[in-house]
Amino acid sequence: MNLGRLLTHTAQLFPDRIGLIQGAQQWTWEQIDQRVDAMVAALRALGLRQGDAILVQSRNNLQMFESCWAAFRLGCVWVPTNFRLTPPEVAYMGASSGAVAMIVEDVFAAHADAVRAASPALQHVICIGDPRAGEHSYEALVQQQLLLMPLERVPDATVGCDDPLWYFYTSGTTGHPKAAVLTHGQMAFIVTNHLADLIPGTRETDCSIAVAPLSHGAGVHALLNVARGAATVLLPGEKLDPEVFWQLVQKHRVSNLFTVPTIVKILVEHPAVDRYDHSSLRFVIYAGAPMYRADQKLALQKLGPVLVQYFGLGEVTGCITVLPPDMHSADDADSNANIGSCGRARTGMEVAVLDADLRPCKTGDIGEICCRGPGVFAGYHGNPEATQKALRGGWFHTGDLGRLDARGLLYITGRESDMYISGGSNVYPREVEELLLAHPGVAEIAVLGMPDRKWGEVGVAVVVRREGVPPVDAPALLAHLEGRCARYRWPHQVVFWDALPKSGYGKIVKKDIRRLLFERGEVQDVAA
Repeated sequence: MNLGRLLTHTAQLFPDRIGLIQGAQQWTWEQIDQRVDAMVAALRALGLRQGDAILVQSRNNLQMFESCWAAFRLGCVWVPTNFRLTPPEVAYMGASSGAVAMIVEDVFAAHADAVRAASPALQHVICIGDPRAGEHSYEALVQQQLLLMPLERVPDATVGCDDPLWYFYTSGTTGHPKAAVLTHGQMAFIVTNHLADLIPGTRETDCSIAVAPLSHGAGVHALLNVARGAATVLLPGEKLDPEVFWQLVQKHRVSNLFTVPTIVKILVEHPAVDRYDHSSLRFVIYAGAPMYRADQKLALQKLGPVLVQYFGLGEVTGCITVLPPDMHSADDADSNANIGSCGRARTGMEVAVLDADLRPCKTGDIGEICCRGPGVFAGYHGNPEATQKALRGGWFHTGDLGRLDARGLLYITGRESDMYISGGSNVYPREVEELLLAHPGVAEIAVLGMPDRKWGEVGVAVVVRREGVPPVDAPALLAHLEGRCARYRWPHQVVFWDALPKSGYGKIVKKDIRRLLFERGEVQDVAA
């Protein structure tokens, strides 16, 4: 089945029910369905064909919400970006995906220009808002096609189970981001699995709220709600205002949301949580980073038994483990608290902890967390070497270390790579290190993720200044990152040393740097 049929089915069942809300505006499922059909017709008229990639750079809005369904129905590949990325970062994604068209919000003109310059395959730029010369207007295309549309809709593209649906960009530990290929068959399983394991019983009377960009996890979560006819509420602006959030939860009787531990912490610590009725909430799903026990307990005390944790990467679309509400407890003595665990294997997925020879570790022993099953991606677009490494031995290798207990519950103990998670976003130090090494005042550098009470982890840059040039300071280094990488990747702290510890082979030893940072009191272990 073409995944675009999910919207078709819902629009047929519940044409007059509200499907999307943002501020004072709202759209029914029938309106959204017709607008998507109109955009499909417009894109076909522009020459887009099955298999073409469509890059999307936009904040959360109606058009962003619609763009995936238009791509799915065409049999095209949806390539959404995190709108906070810089023009060079988005230009790489446009070029590496081979995008034929770009849908871009008008506030990102510099991103559109960067993609044009870097992407020889790009033929069309479709603007959400006021188009510039040479660009199409998204709304004009939709309205023109709505006037021309026949009574019978054009059939969706016929797709195979393994046909690409979505390039989900997920950074590696070295080099540029990689495009994980998500397919129609895989995502059909993911939607079914998420409905069973994360928000069971969801129906058209439910309501979700999106507090993160639809380009990643929040977009996957939106698919589930569309499949069941549950409306999605978009925040009125790009920044999270807890007061506004709780107002919207009360007003629209929100029953589920997907977010990250940092946002859960911000929301339940804000006094507005006690001023508005949130009794409609049934599932508050958090993923993307570990959650401190104190924060978990406060959330349970404020919201009740609604927390759902899952563990998963973009390559498996979050589908590795789940810790449902009945496996959470604010009482440390309760056997249902499962403190430190990220849960049991997802329905239909197999989870294993393997040693270096791909043999299962004994219960309680630490090894690499791996999984297999229909939730695993098809590989990395245009990168067979990375695909082979990630899928060696028939398992998807997460690069995370952990252990399984006797009940099959998973506990994450660390990461094989240096990647850290700040506010739910993966940050890969080498990318930042390479940018900072380009500064003339930097001789050596190491960036490490360190525990942080608010963000889970933050970057700390340890810098050795270059001799013979004016000494660089922290503000200058951060200014050097401006426009070169997204702000969530920036180090929160910069310290200067005379030298970095090295191994006998001359390699910088990050475990020794971490130890010295604590010993010297330059950082604090807030997780201890």
